[in-house]
Amino acid sequence: MIGILLWKEPQRGLRQKPVTLSERNILHMRFLCAEITRGLRTPEAALGWRVSSAARRMRKMGVTRAVLPEGFAYGAQLEKQGLRPVSTLSLRRRLAADWVRQALAEGGVSPGGARVAVSAAQMTGELVRTVTELSLRHRYVLLDVPYGAEELCRRLRREYGVSLLLGADREQLEGADALVLFDPRTDLRRRGGVTLPLYDEAAPMRGLSLPPALEERLPEGAGRGQLLSALLEAGVLRPGQVSASVSPGSAAGNTVLNA
Repeated sequence: MIGILLWKEPQRGLRQKPVTLSERNILHMRFLCAEITRGLRTPEAALGWRVSSAARRMRKMGVTRAVLPEGFAYGAQLEKQGLRPVSTLSLRRRLAADWVRQALAEGGVSPGGARVAVSAAQMTGELVRTVTELSLRHRYVLLDVPYGAEELCRRLRREYGVSLLLGADREQLEGADALVLFDPRTDLRRRGGVTLPLYDEAAPMRGLSLPPALEERLPEGAGRGQLLSALLEAGVLRPGQVSASVSPGSAAGNTVLNA
């Protein structure tokens, strides 16, 4: 079972427990929910203790991963108890092609003529899916990966009639209209354009949405990226049900993972 931590406002005149645990169904998926009381005057030390207490109790019940509130600042307390956040990497990579298209549109760059580059440390299924989607949407797609991309290049040409440029050099990566990074590249000096650091789980993920009938059933205050990642991983949501839009102002020249 996956956990979920939620802040709970204290009610005046009522005696409340600082931490309460209960099972909660979200779109028919069971979560162990820890509600932590937090008021405007709650001391930071008390909040840290409550988070530690919640994490310790969740671990005793077999929970190792949890969905955290947006802007959660008590990761150290969770780590000490052996509780880690739900990873959003798979969701970020699944939405990468949509983010590229929308970010280019926000920057006034024509998708047909845009130069889109992808850099990764190794070939993976997620990389193949992302590059395939990008190649079907954009004419010029460059791939920088140490080895193993030749078969993908042949398959894309054979099945879809699209070409993929392999062995992109640093200058081409730096000058691309959109650069998708599966792994860090500290050697690049971007000259504008859009950069998507898909490896960075600290980058915000705003604008994620579901169909209205599902949206209204999500709890308030939960980190959306982590919650949707957990629901997708469990098969409760289908990939096509999660959509994202680039937030206003995310134009060329910016790092965009705030979609």
